[in-house]
Amino acid sequence: MMRSTFAGFTTASLALSASHRALEVTGQNIANINTPGYTRQRLDVQSLYLRGGEFYNSHPNARIGFGVEITGVSQLRDPFLDIQYRNQMAKLGTTDAQVSGYEKLANVLDETNRDGIKNALIDLNSQLQKLAQNPNSKEYDSMVRSSSQILLNLFHQNATDLQEVRADLTKEFSDTTVKDLNKVLKNIAELNESIKNSQILGNPALELKDERNELIDELASYLPITTKYRDHDLGGGFMVEELDIYFTDTEGNKFNLISDNLVGEISADADEQPVKLYITDAYGKGPKEVTDALGEGVLKGTLDILNKSGGFDNPPSDVRGLGYYEKSLDALVDTFAKTLNELNQQKDENGTVVKENPLFETIDGTDNFTAANIKIADGWANGEYGITTSNVMVPNGEGESADGSGATADENVLKMVQAMSAEHQFTATDSAGNDYNFYKGSFYNCFVNMENILNIDLKAGNNTLDNKITVINQTADLKDSISGVSLDEEGINLLHYQQSYSAAARLMTTLDEALDKLINGTGVVGR
Repeated sequence: MMRSTFAGFTTASLALSASHRALEVTGQNIANINTPGYTRQRLDVQSLYLRGGEFYNSHPNARIGFGVEITGVSQLRDPFLDIQYRNQMAKLGTTDAQVSGYEKLANVLDETNRDGIKNALIDLNSQLQKLAQNPNSKEYDSMVRSSSQILLNLFHQNATDLQEVRADLTKEFSDTTVKDLNKVLKNIAELNESIKNSQILGNPALELKDERNELIDELASYLPITTKYRDHDLGGGFMVEELDIYFTDTEGNKFNLISDNLVGEISADADEQPVKLYITDAYGKGPKEVTDALGEGVLKGTLDILNKSGGFDNPPSDVRGLGYYEKSLDALVDTFAKTLNELNQQKDENGTVVKENPLFETIDGTDNFTAANIKIADGWANGEYGITTSNVMVPNGEGESADGSGATADENVLKMVQAMSAEHQFTATDSAGNDYNFYKGSFYNCFVNMENILNIDLKAGNNTLDNKITVINQTADLKDSISGVSLDEEGINLLHYQQSYSAAARLMTTLDEALDKLINGTGVVGR
């Protein structure tokens, strides 16, 4: 005996439905070939077999299934490539933030295409040489003072520009970067809720998952994350998907940033230096400081530029941030001012200082000069004294010069000229209060050294950035080979499912003809 008379029609009908649905999924893929973040979809099917359907009709080994069953529509993704891509995004975020900071610094300190501190130092040296040829000339003394004022103005401008870079980076970090990050976290949590509600209603919510995956990729650029998907049983074996996102710092502390629809928060304290970063987890635990334990990401890259000072940190750090260049410039100014001030002192025949006659003073009255607080000394500015031409030729009480054997009228000015090109040890205080010698050379070469180091940092950063972009593009290409839509593949699928649909229709026609023969042709022989 045959199994159920109409069982074959069920098989053909299910085949038609599966082929038709597969064509619809293929059309959806083709329609979204240019949609950012879209993941290629696939119809999931399995053979339909009802146990015991032919128990009395045939031998068990000869049983036949009842066609095809559509089990759902899924996305084609490789979890390993997702993890690899997001890890690379965090590394790219670090380098990108650092390069952005170096570019802002280069706008201040790089004098390749403009006149600045280097030219001002050359001009000051030139004016001192002219004064040496015309000692005790008020006119040439005034020219030296004017040249010095131009140099000081450039110091002030650089100090102001560096402070503006720091203020801009700090404000951008706290008001934009951190806020955008919290917005991404909140949006992912909201999508988790929407996806779960859609799944409860029987919708796989694949497009919502695409949107969420894009946000997770964006989140990975801020800090290194780990994602964990888990099934939640709503009862009766009905499962919905829930997502947890974790961040683990370099000290091993684990923070649950997102737990399904619960979301943590990132906060920054930018009122003081160094800038600090805190995390409150999804369950409200915290805030806990993670400033120096971020590992990778945009947050780390920006904080490195804002907080780190290279060799001026104790222990020395691996990144020369804003602090390095601020301290280097201040050390240059301090050594420059103190050297010329000492040379302008008037001394007696015993080398005892009779008059200080400082050329430079600090605006705030402190002992250490910086690019922001240096100014022309009031006594020099108002003409009370000028540049000391020979600091051992001090008048005695009878109006004659004290013993100044070997002294000449331009002796001291020549010492200043020599000091402009002589080697000096440039020293700054590190974060622990210890002196750190970072360069030995002339004033001019010290600034050139700062420029060179900045250019090295910027070039190295750009090279690293290019390498990371290449790696992440390669990973993205691997992802696209699996998750992206290929017109060639979808075209083949169109032909494949169209043919399977036609074949299923032909099966139904054949079964109809067979049934017609059974109904209308059986038992009529001889009539």
